[in-house]
Amino acid sequence: MSPRLLGFVAEVIRESSQTSPADEVLRRKLKVATGLAGRDGSEASRAVFAYYRWLGWLDPKQVIGVQIERALELAAAFRKKPETFSDQEILERTVPGWVAEEMKITSPWARALQSEPRLWLRARPGRGTELAKRLRNSRQFREGSEMVEYLGRDDLFATAEFHAGEFEIQDISSQAVGLLCAPEPGQTWWDACAGEGGKLLHLADLMANKGLIWASDRAAWRLTRLKRRAARAKLFNYRSRLWDGGARLPVKTLFDGVLVDAPCSGVGTWQRNPHARWTTTQNDVRELSQIQKALLEHAAAAVKPGGRLIYAVCSLTRAETLEVRDAFEKGRPEFERLRWTNPLKEKSPPEEEIWLWPQECGGNGMFVAGWRRRSA
Repeated sequence: MSPRLLGFVAEVIRESSQTSPADEVLRRKLKVATGLAGRDGSEASRAVFAYYRWLGWLDPKQVIGVQIERALELAAAFRKKPETFSDQEILERTVPGWVAEEMKITSPWARALQSEPRLWLRARPGRGTELAKRLRNSRQFREGSEMVEYLGRDDLFATAEFHAGEFEIQDISSQAVGLLCAPEPGQTWWDACAGEGGKLLHLADLMANKGLIWASDRAAWRLTRLKRRAARAKLFNYRSRLWDGGARLPVKTLFDGVLVDAPCSGVGTWQRNPHARWTTTQNDVRELSQIQKALLEHAAAAVKPGGRLIYAVCSLTRAETLEVRDAFEKGRPEFERLRWTNPLKEKSPPEEEIWLWPQECGGNGMFVAGWRRRSA
């Protein structure tokens, strides 16, 4: 790595904090950087994320430049011969100590966190095979699937296919959530924590752009980005409203389905976002668990008899998964638990909740549970 680029990476790391995530700092600084070559942005990104991925192996007494180069060496060694890293050191150094109090840490999961994440695309319905051929350096998750893994290094945002709305960049686990929701054309759904709309656009595609989806979020800027993304994808069967997550719902409609993709600690994304490993706290997990319980309780009121309620988080901690599920069921006996099959596993038996682990699915870790409101 050139001294100039090494200095740039060091500056990103110095400016990163709990309130200024490394990925946001990196994007902001790349926009205004001068004198960087075309591939420098990708190289800088790999270096920043390698630093946080291998932080547990680094000596903080060394200057930051030496630490960055050491992290890149470790990343290359792990990529080439992961077996040279013992299970013990992987388990001890990959995540902060408090995590063991919130979930079971296994060697396969910890090793998955040390691997570079895979890049997944979601093709428009029925176009997965065509997209994989046109983009090259791509492969479908399975034959006929809209899930496409991109293996190249080109800027996908600059491709004609992206600007034509032929695909979205969406993690495979997030795509699995949409498939579990399984909305039908003509139904009415509510994406209660829509964010920038990744899952909503998938729901709209599954509904063939028919019916209606309400999108809500507490941040207006996220809904503005959703509007731009929906326009590019030519999906317009949605309406949006601000919602703070309180008992006063954004609309009075009763829905065939409600998706609560709740704000969470993001433990399941630590392979893709290693900086968060060192800024997330156990207190965050506990506070978010209470928020998730309230969101689920409030959103349940909008489910019509016979309708479904889906709860999803990109976390794997007990407090944000099973504890939330059990608390909801204790207070809402009119909802019966769904049994469904994991869409990322062929010929899998029905399960009462879906656990998506990075080492198994190749994407983010996620937990999904669902209920149907009894008709009587």
